[in-house]
Amino acid sequence: MTRAARLALVTAAAAIAALVLGMIAGGRAFPRIIPGLPDAGAVVRWGLPLSKLLMDAAGVITVGLLLMAAALLPNDKGVLGKSAVEYVKAASWAALAWAGAAFLSIVFGVADSMGRSVPQILDRAFLTSYATQTTQGVALTLVVLFGVAIALFSRGAITAGAAAGLLVFAMATLLPAPLTGHTSSSPNHDLATSSVSLHLLSLALWTGGLGVLALHALRKQPQLDVAAARFSRMALWCYAGVGLSGVFALVARLGAVSDLWTTEYGLLAVAKIVLFVLLGYIGYWHRQRTLADLEARKPRAFTRLAGGEMVLMFATIGVAVALSRTPPPEYSVPADRAFDLLGFPLPPPLTLGNIFSLWWLDLFFAVVAAVLAGLYGAGLLRLRRRGDRWSWGRTASWYIGVALLVFCTQSGLARYAKVMFDVHMIEHMTLSMVVPIFLVLGGPVTLALRALKPAARRGDRGPREWITTILHSRFTKVVTHPVVATAIFVASTYALYFTPLFESAMNEHLGHIWMTLHFLISGCLFFWVIIGVDPGPNRLPYVWRLLMLFVTMPFHAFFGIALMMMGSVIASGWYEQLGRTWGDTLLQTQRDGGAIAWGFGEIPTLIVLLAIAVQWYKDDDRQARRADRRAERGAGGDPELDSYNAYLARLNRADKGE
Repeated sequence: MTRAARLALVTAAAAIAALVLGMIAGGRAFPRIIPGLPDAGAVVRWGLPLSKLLMDAAGVITVGLLLMAAALLPNDKGVLGKSAVEYVKAASWAALAWAGAAFLSIVFGVADSMGRSVPQILDRAFLTSYATQTTQGVALTLVVLFGVAIALFSRGAITAGAAAGLLVFAMATLLPAPLTGHTSSSPNHDLATSSVSLHLLSLALWTGGLGVLALHALRKQPQLDVAAARFSRMALWCYAGVGLSGVFALVARLGAVSDLWTTEYGLLAVAKIVLFVLLGYIGYWHRQRTLADLEARKPRAFTRLAGGEMVLMFATIGVAVALSRTPPPEYSVPADRAFDLLGFPLPPPLTLGNIFSLWWLDLFFAVVAAVLAGLYGAGLLRLRRRGDRWSWGRTASWYIGVALLVFCTQSGLARYAKVMFDVHMIEHMTLSMVVPIFLVLGGPVTLALRALKPAARRGDRGPREWITTILHSRFTKVVTHPVVATAIFVASTYALYFTPLFESAMNEHLGHIWMTLHFLISGCLFFWVIIGVDPGPNRLPYVWRLLMLFVTMPFHAFFGIALMMMGSVIASGWYEQLGRTWGDTLLQTQRDGGAIAWGFGEIPTLIVLLAIAVQWYKDDDRQARRADRRAERGAGGDPELDSYNAYLARLNRADKGE
């Protein structure tokens, strides 16, 4: 038996042992059987968590294989090397196992929910009903479909771009199943959803990357030192993400700190915390010792430590699966439908003071804002250390945009936006028409290209090369085309509010996140085409930029007028469930929202006009100075001036008889 096979067996045994111990500690291994109530039996009781463990492990391995191919191993001008191609093909088989394990989870899930044995539910009607009509069944069905898609597309992927796209797809496939368990039923489901998403993605990159890295070392493949160094830098951020999200996930589920040692759920969470701390210590040791051994051509120490760390990681996954099968502690929450929908009590009557005082943590956008501010600050620091200058105006513009993003998503404005349509429209217009202007004028891509160093290996892709590749990609050319960017910016607004999409997005936290992200991204695309200072594939003359602005803005006014003229309430089911008793009626707040959409466009239009005027003036000034310098050098100046000077020279020679 090879060393890789032995490590795989030990890792699997550790994960299963941790699952078994967790099931016993959580009381799910041998539950009390009440006579007269249906019981699915021991096969289903153990088959469901084991199939979920296999599903999680296969998903993590798929992510790790694609991460290794796309980012950790060097490539040659975007083409994967031999080892990377092998890992992508291995990801195809791992994704197929992922889909198969998800299907087994559907089968066992049907048996568990109906209290019957597996042979009794092997009927197409039972399986179809569970897979299409229950939230957990739909989530597992998506995993099956996406896993098969990843398996098919991985067979022919030979470029780093294709591997990176499959990696993003695989990470998205990790999310549906866990987000429909305890997360969706948590009282603070917004915080629970965001924290579990961040937790899963960070853990998958960390665990999967280390597992495939250990496999790479055991197979004695080349470029181990490069891959290990890259993984080490990424692992530190993954560890921070896992720790931060884990804390918030516990806060969302526990009613008191004492639940950590007085409930089965809390005890399993403590066990997971202990394993997490051990992993952090091993990771620190890894950075201090084994990377130096790799540089000294001593890979054996790295292999031993990475193998031990991987066993501990998969044991942690086993505990996590047992934790998902253990009900969280119950604690009293207000018997309020609004609290169930919002995750917080219905706010008091709207006042300006409440908007500035009723802050509420939205973890997802808090992380987004922190990343945007931190990366920009890191770029500025690197330029300053190098002695380069950067515009204070661009810096101020960027941080104004980030501050407005924080205010729109974390303050009382975000609370009232879920309760009142007119406040929601203020949030929408600010996120799509004000925040993007300041972010685009900050020039983040230009800053990144100046601050980042080229890849150490010629032909390889580091962060700087990935940015330039994305800028010149066909996808970027399409979405930043003026017609496409304008269509996304305008048409999506009508499609959202005049279809059931808006109510669906308001009912789910993930839907609300996607809606808010869409406002932000569509606005950034549109204003990047008009006033963007970063290099882009589609650069318009300034006259066309003005025309594009004046043609687009009236559509928002028409949208506002349409809202004011409607006689029915949009998303009435959502707003009526909240039971708001203060303020204007639902129809009046909708008409107020239409008036806001109608009149709001003047503010961003004025800002954009000023930006275009300044950019146009500076561009003409640069061209004039450039022409003057060429003229002084005697070549390449203004073509008309050069032609006239040549004509005068010929006349002068003719007068002299030359």
